[in-house]
Amino acid sequence: MKTTLDESQIAHLRSWEGRAETYRDEITAAPLRGLSATLDRNDPLQGPGTAVPPLWHWIFFLPQAPQSQIGSDGHPLRGGFLPPVPLPRRMWAGGRFQWENNSLVVGDVAEKTSRIASVKYKSGRSGDLLFVEVEHAFRNAQGLSLTETHEIVYRPAPLPDTPDVPPTPAETGAPWQRTFVPDPVSLFRYSALTFNGHRIHYDRSYVTKEEGYPGLIVHGPLIATLLMDLLRRHMPQAQVISFQFRAVRPTFDLHAFTLNGRPSKDGQTIDLWSADHEGWLTMQAQAVIA
Repeated sequence: MKTTLDESQIAHLRSWEGRAETYRDEITAAPLRGLSATLDRNDPLQGPGTAVPPLWHWIFFLPQAPQSQIGSDGHPLRGGFLPPVPLPRRMWAGGRFQWENNSLVVGDVAEKTSRIASVKYKSGRSGDLLFVEVEHAFRNAQGLSLTETHEIVYRPAPLPDTPDVPPTPAETGAPWQRTFVPDPVSLFRYSALTFNGHRIHYDRSYVTKEEGYPGLIVHGPLIATLLMDLLRRHMPQAQVISFQFRAVRPTFDLHAFTLNGRPSKDGQTIDLWSADHEGWLTMQAQAVIA
C-alpha cells in the first residue's frame, strides 16, 4: 500500500467533498440498556420517551455493510461514502457537538444526514496525513436534535526510524476522578453496540502484528463517552448543550486509565480529560451545560 500521496491522488480524494448520505433508525431501548451495562451504570429501565444521553446516539444510525464488502482491517471497503484513502492507519481524531432543546427519545423514528465537509492533506513528521471532516445532523419529527462534526485522520504505518511524538503530561489533582480498566470484553461489547468491525479493538494478533501497536486500542468514542459519563455521575441533572473532544494519544487495554473532570468557577464549563497509567494526556475535552 502506498504511503506517499501525489497531487493527482489528493485531488481524487478531495472529489469526495460534498458527498452525502442519510440513515433512518428507530430509537429503541435495548441498545441503551446494553451501553448502560457496559459503562457499569445502574440506570432505570429505559422506556418510551426516555431521552438518549449525550453521545449515546453513536449506538444508532449504524452503517451495515454486507460481509462481502468488509476490508482486511474490519472496516467497510474504502471508496463508498468515505474516500478511498490509501493510508493504512485510521483514527477518530476528535469531534464537536451541539444539542438543541429537542432530545432524541425512545420511540422516535429519526434521521441522520451526513456530509463530507472537507478532505485535507498535510505532511507531518511521520509522513502523509489526510484529514477528513464529516458533518452529521440528527432530526426527529420535531426537527433538529443534534449536530456533530467528526474528524478522521489517516496515517501511514510507522517506519523503524519514525520519531515518537513527545507525550503531554496530564493535569493532576482533578476534583472528579474515576479509574477505568479496559479489557477485551469491554472493548468487544462497545464494538458490538456500535457495529464497529475495526480489528484494532478486538483482534490482538492483527493490531500488534499488522498495525504495530502494543495492545488493543480503546475506542476514542468510548473514552469520550466515559468522560461524558463522568460528568453525568457528578451532575446527573445537568443539561449538556455542547461538547468537544480531541484524541491526543492512543490508549491500550494493557493498563487502567483515569478519567478526570474540573468544573469552572461559573459552573457551566467542564474541562474533562483522560490520562494513561504513566500520567500522559490521552484525550482532552470540554462540555458546556445550561
